[in-house]
Order: sequence, then C-alpha cells, then structure tokens
Amino acid sequence: MVIKILWVYIVLLELGGVIGYVKAKSKASIIASSVFAAVLILCALGIINQIAVAYGVIGFLALFFGSKFARSKKFMPSGFMAVLSVVALVLMLVLK
Repeated sequence: MVIKILWVYIVLLELGGVIGYVKAKSKASIIASSVFAAVLILCALGIINQIAVAYGVIGFLALFFGSKFARSKKFMPSGFMAVLSVVALVLMLVLK
C-alpha cells in the first residue's frame, strides 16, 4: 500500500511541476519536481532500497511547501502541495 501511495504522490508532484511550467513558465518548477519525482521513482521501484529516503524526501517537501505557503499565504500551489505531502507521509506511515 505504501508503494501505491508513493506512486500517486509522484504523479501529483510531477503534474504540479508541469502545471507550474505551463502557467508561469517556471523552469525551476518543472526541474525541481522532476528531480524529486525521479528520486521517489527510484524508491518506488526498489532501486533505492530504503523507503526511509522516500519519507525524508516527502518530509522535506512538506516543510518546503509549508514554509512557502506561510510566506505567501496563497493556498495554490504551495499550500495544496504542503497538505498533499503531509497526507501522503501520514498515510505511508500509518499503512506500512
């Protein structure tokens, strides 16, 4: 179940990067989402054998998006991604 949650998170993370690029022409958004998604894909496929790496990446992203939301007070996209990251992390920890 943890791997399924991880795959859903990966898809939503990458989709967010694509939307950021399309709407705001943000190269940083597409690059960052792709790099983090690539690391999470390696975890989901078992190439990186430590699921703890996935927890760490998602935890980092929750903090990153949370702090960005706190500064901007705009729910989209940073607040949404912060909530999504926390929900994914909690579900992965509870359902493991």
